[in-house]
Amino acid sequence: MKKVLILANTAWSILNFQEGLLRSLIDRGFKVVVVAPYDDSVSKLNGIGCSFLAISLDRKGTNPLRDLTLLYRIYSILKTERPDILITRTVKPNIYGSLAARILKIPVINVITGLGTPFIRRGWLQTVVSLLHKISLRWSRKVFFLNRDDYELFLKLGLVNPKVTDLLPSDGINLERFKPGVFERDTDGRFRFLFIGRLLWDKGVGEFVEAAKHLKGRYQDVEFFLLGFLDPQNPSGISRDDLDRWVSEGYVTYLGSSEDVRPYITSADCVVLPSYREGIPRALLEAAAMEKPIITTNSVGCKEVVDDGVNGFLVRPRDAIDLAKKMEAMIKLPEDERVLMGRRGREKVMREFDERIVIEKWLETLKSVGWMCEARR
Repeated sequence: MKKVLILANTAWSILNFQEGLLRSLIDRGFKVVVVAPYDDSVSKLNGIGCSFLAISLDRKGTNPLRDLTLLYRIYSILKTERPDILITRTVKPNIYGSLAARILKIPVINVITGLGTPFIRRGWLQTVVSLLHKISLRWSRKVFFLNRDDYELFLKLGLVNPKVTDLLPSDGINLERFKPGVFERDTDGRFRFLFIGRLLWDKGVGEFVEAAKHLKGRYQDVEFFLLGFLDPQNPSGISRDDLDRWVSEGYVTYLGSSEDVRPYITSADCVVLPSYREGIPRALLEAAAMEKPIITTNSVGCKEVVDDGVNGFLVRPRDAIDLAKKMEAMIKLPEDERVLMGRRGREKVMREFDERIVIEKWLETLKSVGWMCEARR
């Protein structure tokens, strides 16, 4: 039985973004080992047939001693497990997983899920992260990107061999799970905007709240909701004090976090993500698949999900006034036009982001690096 080891910075992200791929590999007789920091997703990973190994990983830390410890821990796991192939996701697993695998001569496939804070704020950290990518990706069998901007940037900076690069249309959406009509929605006549994502400044939470302030006094029957977890360890994290103040002032309602966003999407009239930069924002794909119009920024990763004026609106990044204008335009849009926008969104997801398209590309890639993707039991 061949073994694939998947390394990422959270177990939750592997389950949430790649469950379809995991099940497909297991169904074909492969042993799948997931390596990530422990969280509540581990029992579900075990439930679908994955083995799990916990690892300590400081996602945003820049302490070189901790990173060397991480590299050694990954090396030790790979040396013990001896997978036939390693798949890595997110920045540190891509870098340190690739370096450890190179030492052990284990083939690697990387997924560049997004470039995050270093490439939003730039400066010395971007230089260091770029250099580490250039070194670590040198021996990769395949490097997948989730959007063309990141792909072209890596090629421009000479960080990756163009012969091994390719684009994935996101991690794919299960269109049977994310579809309209699964849940009942409120019919009280109030218009609801919903933000879904980690509560980070870089996700545009500040702009969402400012837009809510701008609109709240003029539209008494419009509500603004935040769904996602606080991430205080992140340099871009929203503080609990800021969140509590926004809620107490009546601008937004905080819904906490949830393992199942579908009931919240169902209750929303429009899903909003004013992020500065993404890989491909999962929340927007899920919302579009459930036939909700969306508003997002004309920025890396986000703009791939919206055809402006067709299934939603694009706004300028970091511009709360422009966001408020587009949110007001959505409020004023006749209901039948919003419904049509939502339907077009699902059609777009079906054409471009269906999970089956992504899984098929993964299986073709595994064949191309020497795997036979038939069951071996």
